[in-house]
This record gives sequence, C-alpha cells and structure tokens, in this order.
Amino acid sequence: MSRDALGVATHYRRYATGNALTLLAGLVSFPLLTRLLDNTQYGMFGYYGAWILMAIAVGKFGAQHAILRFYPHDGGARELRAFATNLFYVPLGLAFVVWALVVAGMVLVDAISGERQGTMFWLVVAMAPMAVFSSLVDTVQKVTERSQLVMYLRISSRWVELLLMLGAVLLVQASAVAAYSGKLATTLLFGVFYILWMRRHLNFSRADINLSETRAALMFGMPMALSEIISVTLVSLDRWMLKDITGDFALVGVYSIGSSLAMQVSLFMNASVFEAFLPTANRVYVTEGDTALRELKSRVLVPMTYGAACVAVLLGLFGSDLILVASGVDKIASGPIFSLLAIVCVLQPVLLLAGYGLLLEKRSKTVLALVFLSLLLNGVLNYLWIPAHGVMGAAWATVASSSALGLAHCVVVKRSLLCLPDRRSILGAAVAVALVVLFERWLDRQGMPAGWARLLLGGGSAGSLYLASVLVLDARARELVRGVLRSARGRVISPRSGNTG
Repeated sequence: MSRDALGVATHYRRYATGNALTLLAGLVSFPLLTRLLDNTQYGMFGYYGAWILMAIAVGKFGAQHAILRFYPHDGGARELRAFATNLFYVPLGLAFVVWALVVAGMVLVDAISGERQGTMFWLVVAMAPMAVFSSLVDTVQKVTERSQLVMYLRISSRWVELLLMLGAVLLVQASAVAAYSGKLATTLLFGVFYILWMRRHLNFSRADINLSETRAALMFGMPMALSEIISVTLVSLDRWMLKDITGDFALVGVYSIGSSLAMQVSLFMNASVFEAFLPTANRVYVTEGDTALRELKSRVLVPMTYGAACVAVLLGLFGSDLILVASGVDKIASGPIFSLLAIVCVLQPVLLLAGYGLLLEKRSKTVLALVFLSLLLNGVLNYLWIPAHGVMGAAWATVASSSALGLAHCVVVKRSLLCLPDRRSILGAAVAVALVVLFERWLDRQGMPAGWARLLLGGGSAGSLYLASVLVLDARARELVRGVLRSARGRVISPRSGNTG
C-alpha cells in the first residue's frame, strides 16, 4: 500500500474513532432527550438546530473551502503567515462584522416594531460567531493533517456538550431552551482553547494583508458557501415544510427523531471518510496528477463500498428496533424514517467520493448548481408528497434528492477523475446483502420479538454473516482485515511509534 493510502488509512482510523465516540455520545443523549422532551419540544430542538447550521454556513463565507484548496503545503514561514493573514484572519474579521450588524439590525427592528424575539432565537445568534470561529480553526487543523488533535477535540467537546445539555434539561427545565443553553456553554468553553491554539499556530501580520488575495480566495469559496447554505437548507427543508404544511411541531418532532439519528450515522460514515480523504487527495492531485488521485480513490473505495453496504442493509432491516430500544414505544413512528434516511446517508458518500474532483478543477459553480438543483427537487417532492404521505413523504423526498445529487457528481466530473467502485466490490456486496436479507426474513418467520433481542441477536448475527460472506468472496477484503490486525498488534507492541500529529 502506498504512503498516501497509508496516510488516508491512519487519518481515517483517527477520524472514525472520534466520530464513533461522538456517535456514542449521540446514542446516549438521543434516548434521554427523546424521553425527557415531548415531541413538540424535540421538534423545536430540531427546528432551531437547522437555523444554527444555516447561520454557521453563512458566516464562514466559504473560507473553509479556500483554506482546504489553497493551503501552502510546500510553503515557508512567509507563505504560511500570508496564508493565515489573508485566508483566515481577514475572513474571520468579516464574519464578526457581519454578525454585529445583524444583531444591531434585529435590536433596531424589535425596538421599532415593539416585538421581541424569543429566547431560542437569541441563543442561536449567540452561538453563531464562536461556532464559525471554531469551524475555521478546525479546518486548518484538518488541512495540516493533525487528525489526532481533531479527534481528541471532537470527542471531548461532544461529551462535555452532552453533560451540560442533559444537566440543564434535568436540573433546570425539560425544554429546548435549556438544551441549547448547554450547547452554548460548550461552544464558549472550547472556544477558549481554539483561541489559544490559533495564537500559537496562526500568525497575523498587518504587513502581509493582501485584500486581493482574500477576494480571490473568497471568490473561489463563495460558490461553495452558497452550496453549503443550500445543503443545510436541503437537510432542513423537510422540517420547515412539515411545519409550514401541517402546522404541527409534533410531526416535526417525529421526523426529527428519525432524521437526527440518521445524521449521526452520516457523521460517522461521511465525515470520517472525507475528513481523512480530502487533505491527502488534494495534495496527491496537486503534486502527482489525475492518475495518482484515481488510484488513491480505487484503494479507498474497496473497504468503503463493503462498509457502506453493510451498514445500509443492517440499518434498513433493524433500524426500527434501534428506535424502539432508544426512545420507547411512543417514538416508534420514527423508526421507518430512520431506516430509510440511514440507507441514503451511508450510500451517498460512495458516489460523492467516486465523483470527487469538481473542486480540484475549480468548478465550484458547478457544485453550486448541482446542490441547488437537488434542493429544488427536494422542495418540489416535499410539496407533492407531504400532503399525501405525511412524514414519510418528506423522507422519500430526501432519499430522491440526495441520490440524484450523488449520481450527478459522477456524471459531470472529468472522466479522468471519475473512479466508480469496481465490479468485484459491487458484486461481493450485493451477494452479502442478499444473504442478510434472506436471513432477516427467516428471523421474522421464527417470530423473534422486536426490540433488544432482534437488534442485538438478529443484527449481530446478520452483521457477522455479511462479514463472513465478503471475506469468502473477496481476497482483498481478507488482506485488508489482516492489515488492520497487523496494525493493531503493532500499536499494542509499540504504542508511541508513528505520526502523532
């Protein structure tokens, strides 16, 4: 395996570990919050959560994409100082100025109209600037391949947030306001660490300010910022349209429970892969070209295809049992939503990685157009299907629009950068999935009860069957497993060796 592939594997292991422990925190908070908050309060929690994502996406102005694309990997101290000044500090200062103007404008509007914004609104406003700042620092840490640091920060911040949120809900009030107060406290606490890290690693120089460089970077990043805004809208549109069409926060809560857990799965599958892959892929493309990038993709797609198919079939068949166990019988209506959305959340990244390359070609406007068309499709389908099918109509609209977006990336990317999963991976995964489906049908005929027994015994057996089938069918999978075991033994024998950046 090449050095770059090993680098991706190392970063993936770290990001996957961080995301797995983050997901574990979500699996702890999810059943507690869904039991402590009624559907209406949980609906508010999910509804305003979408707005905070939107505020962060707007506030970054696409600077994170410019940081990833234009970081001077082979630059000296002067180039790094100019990079930090013009691609980090200047966009960050612009974000804080815009935030201050928005706050002043809302205060003025309230004073003129005599109305008052709710507590949830101001909590979202208060979180936005520190969340933008933390996100940009996090991007610099990723592009400099400090995956271990990112892993530690991600794990600790998520678990501290969990403790503060649950503490506020249990000790103060069982409401969305209390939960968001805990989130705000976490953002401020870790913001202090990010400030200290920034002062140590990102040097600002007034003499290096070059607004034309900042403008050029933001011109590249702004279409991606719009794409991110549209992507957030795409994730949130179903909740907003459910509220607008039905007028019922309880239905929004039913949908939010299923979609929130599916997003946790997406975090593990999508973020882990792309956080590990993108910095290495950008460097390989810049230094070695199209062929080297396509070869890197080919190596990554083998385990990714098998892993995504496994998680998709298990969550599709046993997802409702997970909702039942986590949230109780009164939240069981969210089970089918979770199963459906989880499938698309784990399969879409395979298509996005296969078709990755538009940003490398600097075709950020094409990415923007694809995301916008996906949003348009989602909105039309929501409008048609929510009145007829309720929350499941919103779920199917998300499946259709997300699938279309992944396929579109593969269609429009330059042919020399496209690398689809090979036939052996697709056929091996298809056979293993078919065996798991047949096994699940046999379980149903045996009358295994829903809940813990079906989830642990049925799901565990199904997962073991899938793994065994893949290992029998594909020698590459066997070699990957042997490589993981050798790596694990090596870390046990020599835990301090290797890159710890």
